[in-house]
Amino acid sequence: MTTSHKARKQRRAKMDAPFHRRRRMVSAHLDSPLIREYNVRSLPVRKGDTVKIIRGSRDIKGTENKVASVDLGEYKIIIENVTVAKADGTQTERLIDPSDVIITKLDVSDGWRKKKLEDLKGGA
Repeated sequence: MTTSHKARKQRRAKMDAPFHRRRRMVSAHLDSPLIREYNVRSLPVRKGDTVKIIRGSRDIKGTENKVASVDLGEYKIIIENVTVAKADGTQTERLIDPSDVIITKLDVSDGWRKKKLEDLKGGA
């Protein structure tokens, strides 16, 4: 993002980042079998990937489900069936930081991503 060590400039660079750079910043670690299979530690989270929440409150920790959407503006992900109750009693989706999850299953329905993963497999 930036070569500056100043926190103010780093925060500014993150908030002013274009979306093609934000996508890379919404990355999560892979599960151990996936790390061995693809020879890479982390990948950007995508809609359709299956993730497991490893950090957070007790009610959501350990939950494993698909990613419903990725919010690049907030640098957060939304996971299916992970909600929080509002003051009026209705449920709304809960924004989760990608560093709090690990990817357990990758969505390879996209041909471009499938090719990239195959290149990672054979590359190392």
